[in-house]
Amino acid sequence: MLEAGTMLLFCAVLFASVALGWSIIPALFVGVLLFMGYGLVRRCSLRAMASRAAGSVRSAGTVVVAFVLIGVLTSLWRASGTIAFIVAHSTAVIHAAMVIPLSFLLCSAMSVLVGSSFASAATMGTICMSLGLSMQANPVMLGGAILAGVYVGDRCSPVSTSALLVKQLTHTNLFNTIARMLRTGAVPFVLSCVVYVAAAVVEWLCASGGSGFGAASAAATAGSAGSARAAVSTNASSITDIGGLFSSAFDLHWLTLVPALLVIVLALLRVDVRLLMLASIAASVAVCVGVQHMEWAELLRLLIFGYHAQNPQVAALLDGGGILSMLTVMATVCISSAYAGIFAETRMLARLQQVIEMLGHRIGACGATMITATCAAALACNQTLTIMLTHQLCGGLYGDDESERSAQAIDLEDSAVVIAPLIPWSIAGAVPLATINAPTLSLAAATFLYLLPLSRMLASAVRRRSGFRTRHRSQNQNPGLAIPHRPKPMLHMFAHGFHPKSGD
Repeated sequence: MLEAGTMLLFCAVLFASVALGWSIIPALFVGVLLFMGYGLVRRCSLRAMASRAAGSVRSAGTVVVAFVLIGVLTSLWRASGTIAFIVAHSTAVIHAAMVIPLSFLLCSAMSVLVGSSFASAATMGTICMSLGLSMQANPVMLGGAILAGVYVGDRCSPVSTSALLVKQLTHTNLFNTIARMLRTGAVPFVLSCVVYVAAAVVEWLCASGGSGFGAASAAATAGSAGSARAAVSTNASSITDIGGLFSSAFDLHWLTLVPALLVIVLALLRVDVRLLMLASIAASVAVCVGVQHMEWAELLRLLIFGYHAQNPQVAALLDGGGILSMLTVMATVCISSAYAGIFAETRMLARLQQVIEMLGHRIGACGATMITATCAAALACNQTLTIMLTHQLCGGLYGDDESERSAQAIDLEDSAVVIAPLIPWSIAGAVPLATINAPTLSLAAATFLYLLPLSRMLASAVRRRSGFRTRHRSQNQNPGLAIPHRPKPMLHMFAHGFHPKSGD
């Protein structure tokens, strides 16, 4: 009961923080006090808990350094005109008849390059939403396509904070995990494209029948969608000429694309991600100075504080980046890492981990991870903490060899990373939707985000059923090779009681 009460109190603090629009960092610090207080009640040494927590935070040092490089990189890509070049030339292909599937594809491509759902939503997402609504597209479907697209790369980009966090937690090779992510995400990605093309065809047929895009959208999105259209329509005409807008602020020379091309080429060559980012940073600095004629003092300032455009319209699309922009996610990782040390010392999650392991015996590690990630996302209200809690709780489902760690990495990527933005009160989905002024109902249209975990659970169930039939047939043909009976974990626990292991 004490464990449940402590966790519920922590969740209440998190919910209050999110509901009031406050930073979650103070709430996470409250969590440290709550969990240490639980340990003291359980007669755990304060010194031992602090030592465990400090050790966990030190182990997160590598990923924190990577986050600093990402902050610098995203700021320089904005200042050098790299993002402006990509957006200006990409949006030229948007056509009213296919604006929904094209928005999904363009946001997917942008998120793969920049590795951030928030940055992708603020740039390509905002423009696609504005252009789509000016073309009378359905706001719910358009918002869902954009939200799904910005998380395609947030999941599998080599410069994604979530991918780097999963790599650090599971001690796996990033590029091997990305290769597996491409395989597991291929079918959901194609199905999402089919859904969005079908939605575009339906709207086109409605328009052909005389009702028009606007009438079709109004019928499908009465209420919240109508307010979203009104919120963005005032800005749509002002950014229709994206090329002209960015050309007034940047020299859109083809050299501005070099930093992005470096990321793609070096990632294909499997260069260490930190070296990859450093190479792109060096190229971006050269473009800023040589092409955009930026002063060194201004360049140093934006590395820390991020890029800030003088043109208000450009600023609304491109401002951001810098080391300071990564402070929240770095603090979240460090504090959540401290949780891991405290939990290990106090054994606070032992009972819950036992239940998850029993669930894993029944439905498989993948299914148990999906369910755990859903619950963790609903409680954590953000993606980073969801990933770390799911990893902590599901650790007993996997072994410590390389193949098992790789299996956990791909399960985390296909669950915690994409489920977090589907929770309506989680900032993982709420912030991108608010950025592009899309209705909350767009969560239902973010098909890739739920087709991916559903497809993984279905594939896991089929494999387990197939494996059971194979073992059953083998035992019938060779009775002497039958596996000896072992008591089920649930029966074993009720028969002998629950006894947490000592130490780790």
